[in-house]
Amino acid sequence: MSITLTTWSLEQTSPDDLRPAVVPGDEIRVERAEVPSPEFSRFLYASVGQDIHWTDRLSLTYEEWVKVLERPGVETWVAYDRGTPAGYIELDPQPDGVVEIMYFGLLPAFRGRRIGGHLLTVGTARAWDLAERWPDREPTRRVWVHTCSQDGPTAMDNYLRRGFRLFRTETEEKAEGPTPGPWPGA
Repeated sequence: MSITLTTWSLEQTSPDDLRPAVVPGDEIRVERAEVPSPEFSRFLYASVGQDIHWTDRLSLTYEEWVKVLERPGVETWVAYDRGTPAGYIELDPQPDGVVEIMYFGLLPAFRGRRIGGHLLTVGTARAWDLAERWPDREPTRRVWVHTCSQDGPTAMDNYLRRGFRLFRTETEEKAEGPTPGPWPGA
């Protein structure tokens, strides 16, 4: 069976583009996961993406996860609700001062509580100041992200409300397949 998949690419070209969301409450905090952990990152990826068809990283081996997470400048920022992981945003540095928001989302139980806007605000701000934490990196001049028609129904609106601007739309037919399971021993 195939589905029509639309992918939208959005960007900010200045830190002044960021329009912050309201902080949802004192019980929500966002912290950087400074120690690369394939187990934790895979938990976040699989838990956030399970119902929105994230599958591209599920077949990675443990060693491949390590390689992704240990690249200089890759950062994972996690939203917590009273100590429980609620969602995450992964920043992927690219050449020429570009940072891609590679993954962003909330676990299903935490959606609809205004946590996503706050997490996107913090993550985007951290994309803009990434070079402050990675001295060999040139200052960020562009932050971009893509979302698609399989993502949550409020994803696009959240990006637009945070000041991202649409710069590309692509549509393709895609085969819908089964979701692979975890790597052995996970």
